Amino acid sequence: RRHIRADRAELGGDLRGRVVVLNFWATWCVPCKRELPLLDRYYGLQKDAGLSVFAITTEGSLPLYKLKPLFAAMQMPSARSIRGPYGPIDGAVPTNFVIGRDGVLRYAKAAAFDLDDLNRILVPLLRERA
Repeated sequence: RRHIRADRAELGGDLRGRVVVLNFWATWCVPCKRELPLLDRYYGLQKDAGLSVFAITTEGSLPLYKLKPLFAAMQMPSARSIRGPYGPIDGAVPTNFVIGRDGVLRYAKAAAFDLDDLNRILVPLLRERA
């Protein structure tokens, strides 16, 4: 578990120089249920290239103790605390934020990723120098 502050240049030391995806999701969200396994597989393939992905559940989701088995089965870590200028999430899930290696927010949208989106958005950022 990590604490993340995602405004410019405020990523924790272990995240500095990495491409970071913050995925806000909910257990009741059907597109989220399709997107989460895709993000987990993509993270598994790209983590050595400098990708970090965090799945953050919204307050309307199941209690944390009920989510532990899910997070235990995933490769990507869960995040305990997220602070930053994300704007309102208000039921608009999934919402994804992508932060480049330079600490700058590069993408923010309330929509589920598919594989083409991930490749189009993340591959160029992963090719940038750390």
